[in-house]
Amino acid sequence: MQLFYFMNVPFHSLLQDFIDYLRFEKRYSAHTVRSYQDDLTQYFDYCTISYGSIAIKDLTSATVRSWLASLKNAGLSSRSINRKLSSLKSFFKFEIRSGIINATPMTGIISPKAGKRLPVFVAENDLAELLRTMKFSEDWKGLNAKMLLSLFYSTGMRLSELIGLKETQIDKSKKQIKILGKGNKERIVPISAELVRSIDEYKAEKKKKFDTQEACLLVTEKGNKLYSKYAYLLTNQYLQNIKTLEKKSPHILRHTFATHLTNHGASLAAVKELLGHSSLASTQIYTHNSIEKLKDVYKKAHPRASEK
Repeated sequence: MQLFYFMNVPFHSLLQDFIDYLRFEKRYSAHTVRSYQDDLTQYFDYCTISYGSIAIKDLTSATVRSWLASLKNAGLSSRSINRKLSSLKSFFKFEIRSGIINATPMTGIISPKAGKRLPVFVAENDLAELLRTMKFSEDWKGLNAKMLLSLFYSTGMRLSELIGLKETQIDKSKKQIKILGKGNKERIVPISAELVRSIDEYKAEKKKKFDTQEACLLVTEKGNKLYSKYAYLLTNQYLQNIKTLEKKSPHILRHTFATHLTNHGASLAAVKELLGHSSLASTQIYTHNSIEKLKDVYKKAHPRASEK
């Protein structure tokens, strides 16, 4: 049982208020909310074991640094530690606004430096070969696989955005999709006439096969809304055909969408809007792949590129 209290309020009650805030006001995805909850519970469990009964207002930067040290000793990466620190910062900021505490223990806490992780993506020739030779099964799962791969690569949608995509968000006359992203932010992504036809065919088959009023576009073999694990495993199954690809998750196709755009001259500002990034900094990781492509072109085309 948690030993943390502020006045007569147990920690789990404070945590629930914060989780409700993330879920209903910030409108974060279920996956993101769970990550916050796990990070905070882990921190407070550590404090309970290390310091015994302690009030939340008595937590200091020393307790946070001690926890960070334990995470590093456990071999956790800098990227994972930074995510946990972000969870703590958000939580204590919320508690200050709520009047529970007057100061945050995060003051003076420096995030460990994390090396930039370059996005993994499918090379254009590999993806073209996959789409050209891929044979989808004739059942509903095969139809779902085709739609998943097409939508992921054509729009750069996140997994949560795609499984929540409603038929009403697709405007086939304007050839565009309204995507509901993180924080309930809307963005418009154009789509091809070919994808519009594929979506129309899918909707027609869904209407014939299922007696359902499901508003979401993609459904399982039982006519229910698609869920994350189903979409993940099905996408992974077909990406297994690309032997040079180390990671085979749906997010790889989002990286592929962005990388192929930048490689063909799309501006970072445009890619940022299409991906639904809140800042340009998040989009800049895709410039590296463009630079590497330019280096390759230079080596092959410039007369003096091979000189030492």
